[in-house]
Amino acid sequence: MSATHTGVPITDCPVREVLDRIGDKWSVLIIVLLGRRTHRFSELHRGIEGISQRMLTLTLRALVRDGLVNRTVYASVPPRVEYELTDLGRTLLDILTALEEWANTHRDDIRAARDRHDHAPV
Repeated sequence: MSATHTGVPITDCPVREVLDRIGDKWSVLIIVLLGRRTHRFSELHRGIEGISQRMLTLTLRALVRDGLVNRTVYASVPPRVEYELTDLGRTLLDILTALEEWANTHRDDIRAARDRHDHAPV
C-alpha cells in the first residue's frame, strides 16, 4: 500500500486514474476535436499536428476502452471507421473548454512569471 498525504493509496485514487488518461500528450486534443463532430482516423491524423499514426491508434484505443469514444466500423471497401465522443466523453468538454480558456487567458502571465524566475538574481 502506498501512502499519500490524503490517506488514499495512489492506486485507488480516482483523480490520478482520470489524469493518467486525459493528462497525456494527445487525449485532450482528440477529445476536443471529437467534441466538434465525428471524425475518421485520417481526419484526426491531419487535424493533430505532430501525432504519429501509431500514437493516434494507441490513444484512440485507450479512449474507447475507457468509454470516452465510440469506434464505429462500416462494412465498405475499404472499411470506413469513424470516431465520436460517447455521452461520458461529452461530459469532459465543459471541463476541457474551461481549461483551454484559462490557459489562453493566463498564458502570458505564466510566461512572464517564468521569465522573472529564470532571470532572478541567485
